[in-house]
Amino acid sequence: MPPRCDRISELPESLLTHILSYLPTKHSVKTSVLSTRWKNLWLNVPALDLNCEDFPYKEEEEEAVLGFLDRLLEFEPGSRLLKVKVKCGNVEIKGLKDRISTVIHRGPQVLDVESCTKYLDPDTETYYPYLEFMPLNLYTSKTLVSLKLTYSGVEDPPGFVCMPCLKSMTLVQVHFRDDSSLERLVSGCPLLEELTLIRDIHSCFVGEVDRFMSVRSGSLKRFRVPLWYGLSCSSQSSAKCRLEIDAPGLEHMILGEDQFDSIVVQKKLTSLFMVDLNIKFGELFLYGISSVGHMIISEKTLKALELYSRVELIPKFNNLSRLVAVFPGNLLEFLPAFLECFPNLKHLILEVVYFREEEDALELTNVPQCFLSTLECVALKRIHDWEEEEMRVATYFLENAAVLKKLTLSLTDYPRLISDEEIFEEVNKVTKRSPTCQILPDWELC
Repeated sequence: MPPRCDRISELPESLLTHILSYLPTKHSVKTSVLSTRWKNLWLNVPALDLNCEDFPYKEEEEEAVLGFLDRLLEFEPGSRLLKVKVKCGNVEIKGLKDRISTVIHRGPQVLDVESCTKYLDPDTETYYPYLEFMPLNLYTSKTLVSLKLTYSGVEDPPGFVCMPCLKSMTLVQVHFRDDSSLERLVSGCPLLEELTLIRDIHSCFVGEVDRFMSVRSGSLKRFRVPLWYGLSCSSQSSAKCRLEIDAPGLEHMILGEDQFDSIVVQKKLTSLFMVDLNIKFGELFLYGISSVGHMIISEKTLKALELYSRVELIPKFNNLSRLVAVFPGNLLEFLPAFLECFPNLKHLILEVVYFREEEDALELTNVPQCFLSTLECVALKRIHDWEEEEMRVATYFLENAAVLKKLTLSLTDYPRLISDEEIFEEVNKVTKRSPTCQILPDWELC
């Protein structure tokens, strides 16, 4: 039998190092057992993806991690590490921060650090919460394009922040030294386009300052403040804060509900806007978002808007053409006034989460402006049952929308007395104001 040909051994080292740059570092190191030719190949890989928990536990872990990094950093000190990902593990490793500083000095384009969260008191052998602040040379990196920090501390750095190439920044449960740290960090990134903040709403650090957040950027296009694993603040939570946004180029924004006492938008936003929040609406906030073109809002948001409308006039959203809304059924009489705020609405995706229990019949009489000129597509999402109230909503759109092209009914498998076929037969009997309107089954996005 002829010897098996090892095709991998014939590959050039440059190609192998490129392939290994997409794998965790521990897999790169394993190449040393495949061939003597590759014994030190992992040292040439321009990427570091290191999980400190992969090393021996407890006393041996610290020595092994630091020794590994020292060997890597001492090998060709002038070489660059383009992509760096370090998961520091749960427990502090003394000296690791200095190695991360050296890694940053090597000029990476991508940096992803998940800091440790505990330290071990050698006297009491007790674990305590720990906050590890990032090295100061991070704030003046001339090469970083993407930055992600998790559980880390961010200083209020002396001097100035200057990251001239940074375009994407994600901060997950990051702790700021004071209220101005976030603003200074963002302001020092003149090319920043995407910012994601996942707040720590259950901080265990005494004196944690997170009552005011300010985001000011002339380049920012996408801003996200999602919930951390779906957690939301209770109405009495002290973790809520005021958010101030001054980003005239912002196109896309997502805000996790119930995290802010108030939000102020300094200048009008344009293009795409997505929101799912429950806040104390203010005139400046509503004015700031009134020029957006796309909105997604939750049930809590609708409730807040309805309360706001009782004392103040909701501004017109003249540029908005697409709306996705979860509407509380007991507020459906607010639907005409709500839709009146969107005079150029074309696509509406509406989910009614429950219906009113009062004996009075639902009245939908007023006809919004968009019904007469622009509303082309309506989708009624996740219909569980089909009774008089559901029929009234479908009839309201069919009888009043003059240019409606499509009404889609999304019927769930929830047990009901009337079949899908009977529902569509009943709806098709409605006199349509738009003779070309089609009534379609199944869930289809407009």
